[in-house]
Amino acid sequence: MNDVPSRDAAWQLLAEWTRGESLRKHALAVEAAVRGYARRFEQDEDAWGIVALLHDLDYERYPAPADHPFRGCEELERRGYPAWVTRAILSHADYSGVPRETLLEKTLYGCDEMAGFVTAAALVRPSRSILDLEAASVLKRMKDKAFARAVSRDDLRRGAEGLGLPLDTHVANVIASMREAAGALGLRGTL
Repeated sequence: MNDVPSRDAAWQLLAEWTRGESLRKHALAVEAAVRGYARRFEQDEDAWGIVALLHDLDYERYPAPADHPFRGCEELERRGYPAWVTRAILSHADYSGVPRETLLEKTLYGCDEMAGFVTAAALVRPSRSILDLEAASVLKRMKDKAFARAVSRDDLRRGAEGLGLPLDTHVANVIASMREAAGALGLRGTL
């Protein structure tokens, strides 16, 4: 997995393609969560982190399912990123036709929507912080259909199942990893 460009190069590419702060923070949140799992699974943290950072590379420019994540993967191929990177990114979209087979692919899928949901749960707290957010609070929010209604609860559950983890364990893992990047994610809040 040493055949990936540097994180700095990946960040520059993301910044070139993604101007919006919220989508950049989402990329950073998914990166933090995936890096946490890479450590747990004793995998290449930098390589996995780069995949996570770039998973929504094209979303701002090409949000339609006919284009995302296909256009971004075309750009990554053009820039010499290896096939395992683009395959993992393609697999995070259920409609891409690329099944999730590797641990990286399952991890990216499991962390993508969950990182967004955890972010939303942190931002509605009085502290607006992930530092005092607990898994039980996120699980409670999942039961509230009006909260972050665009997020499929089935996708959140499937992500944990794909990793072979109970949902509460997966939520706790994602929170713990995102806490490490709280400042960059804008989730330190008032704590």
